[in-house]
Parts: sequence; structure tokens; C-alpha cells
Amino acid sequence: MELERIFIAEGHAFFGRYGQPPADCPVREVHRVELVAGRGLRGDRFFGYRPDYKGQATLFSGEVLDELRVALGLPDAQPAALRRNLLVRGVDLNSLIGREFSLQGVRMFGVEECRPCHWMNGSVGPGAEDWLRGRGGLRARVLADGWIETTAGKSP
Repeated sequence: MELERIFIAEGHAFFGRYGQPPADCPVREVHRVELVAGRGLRGDRFFGYRPDYKGQATLFSGEVLDELRVALGLPDAQPAALRRNLLVRGVDLNSLIGREFSLQGVRMFGVEECRPCHWMNGSVGPGAEDWLRGRGGLRARVLADGWIETTAGKSP
């Protein structure tokens, strides 16, 4: 599994805001982040949210993003709009549900699909919620402390 991009947001733009407009909580791309066992990504809105939270880290497939852009005619769709933490390639994320896995030596456990919600139609593009069903990404628990970084963030 290759880590392509990392995103964190300090606040909730959509979570708990059904029937209201999204809050102004931008997603920020970083090249390196600390993962803390049982808490999540340091600096992210869900860091330490509650004990044993199933979405301490969220992953999304770069291959699925590529397919979405073509299928929905959204060539400029940005991964930050998905509000997932980690954009990865080279793995079927659904195959990690119920399994322990490692990303750059940091152990995690795949809990469930990160199901798309109605906000996807506005943040990503029309039809995104329906198209993403079954391909919305992975919610995972962080099992060990460690740092991860994108290839772009690594020194030569």
C-alpha cells in the first residue's frame, strides 16, 4: 500500500450538521503526521474523539478517485473534498475490513466502510453519494504509535 496524500481538518464541516449548511472547516494537506494508538491522527478533528472510536483514521483509494472522476465526468474532483485522512494506492480497502494491517510500520485495524453521505453530492459533485456506495473508503482504529509520510514528504 502506497501513501499518496495526507489530509487533516481541525473542525467538523459536516459531522452533526444535518439540515444546516457546512461549517467553514477547511481540510489541510500535510506531508507527515503522527498517529497515536487509540486516538487517531494528531491535529485532526477526530483525534481522541471518544474511546475506541471506529474512525480514528479514514482511508480512501486513489484508484477509486480516478474511476469516480471518469464515471461522473468530474476531472477536477479533489481528494480533500472526500474528507478522508489518507489517500492510498495499491490495496482493496474493503478487503481490510475486520483485519489488522500496517501502513509504513504503523499498525491499524480496518473496522468498516467509510460510507458516503448526502454531503458528497455537494462537496465532490452530483451523483457522488450513490456512486461511492461500497467504495467510500475505510474507517480504521490506530493500534500503534508512529509517524507516516507521503513520498513527496520524504527526503531524497
